[in-house]
Amino acid sequence: MSQLTAAKQLTGQLVAIRRHLHENPELSHEEYETTAYIRQILTEAGISIADYPLETGVIAEVGGLNGGPVVAVRADIDALPIQEETGLPFASRTPGKMHACGHDFHTAAVLGTALLLKGKEQELQGTVRFIFQPAEEKAKGAGKIIASGALEGVRAVFGMHNKPDLPVGTIGIKSGPIMAAADGFIVEVEGLGTHAAVPEAGIDPIVISAHIITALQSIVSRNVSALDSAVISVTRLNSGTAWNVIADKAVFDGTLRTFDDQVRTKVIARFEQVVAGVAAAFDTKARVNWLKGPPAVVNDPKWAEAARQTAEAAGLTVVSPAPSPAGEDFAFYLKEVPGLFVFLGTSGPQEWHHPAFDVNEEALPLGASFFAALAVDAINKLADEQGVTE
Repeated sequence: MSQLTAAKQLTGQLVAIRRHLHENPELSHEEYETTAYIRQILTEAGISIADYPLETGVIAEVGGLNGGPVVAVRADIDALPIQEETGLPFASRTPGKMHACGHDFHTAAVLGTALLLKGKEQELQGTVRFIFQPAEEKAKGAGKIIASGALEGVRAVFGMHNKPDLPVGTIGIKSGPIMAAADGFIVEVEGLGTHAAVPEAGIDPIVISAHIITALQSIVSRNVSALDSAVISVTRLNSGTAWNVIADKAVFDGTLRTFDDQVRTKVIARFEQVVAGVAAAFDTKARVNWLKGPPAVVNDPKWAEAARQTAEAAGLTVVSPAPSPAGEDFAFYLKEVPGLFVFLGTSGPQEWHHPAFDVNEEALPLGASFFAALAVDAINKLADEQGVTE
């Protein structure tokens, strides 16, 4: 029986799992009931749960009966602080919280992978470690998993994100960057308060902020090669308390997105130079506080090619997707272990983080079977490579 045929037999169970998770969303670092539910499903299936120091999240393993290499498959489990507007019969029961990014889908699909591989455990020539990771939306969960030791011994790590703009049956696979480094910034501009009618007696932080914000846009257009890419977006500016008073401070913040570590470093350095330089030109100071997010998700070429072969053998339509400027803390795993992050088509009506976000559940068995096949192929590939070198 093929992985997909077996996965389709699990469709009803996977849909039920996904809908239970969707009805009961929990935010980053609060995924206690979600953790208990995942543990229950794994335990009932006889799947071994590994003991790692995690408050939320689950690490489980299938295989290892015959020794061999270890590969990991990761799913994220947290939801978002968004009021759901899907109108689904299984919509969130918790006001102001919603699985608006599809982590319920990821978790259900990877649980399906675990169930599939448990049924073939005797045949596995290695171990598949399943990482059900908390706090992806805060970009903190991957660090907790790594600190717990759950990546020790892992030779390859795989993960996915649903992709609403790709049809069901399609998978996006590419080597190199597939998601961006996501950094935040907060800039504080010092002013000198005065009456708005006598601006010469003070230093206007709003005018200075406007000049800084305009100058920052020149970094992308004049300091980043046309062959590279970066985005600087200022999304908020706060200053003042009255219509006739020039404030003594302005604060603006936003985000920086890049796909290359060298570009990221260069843009951050140039950003700080522009902020300090423009402020100095107005005889004042400005400070930048960086909210460092995850680096870019950079796929390993070897595993991209291996996954392409696995997907084609499984009957999926493989496309080379455009990189997403969104951030994803799976990037931290790829700094530790070679691996691959893919986009799985879900024919969704809205993009990630939209209150009407949803997925086509027909993609659940496709995701489960793909990762089961990829894990087996990866173990066999690593075992063959080890045999050649020994």
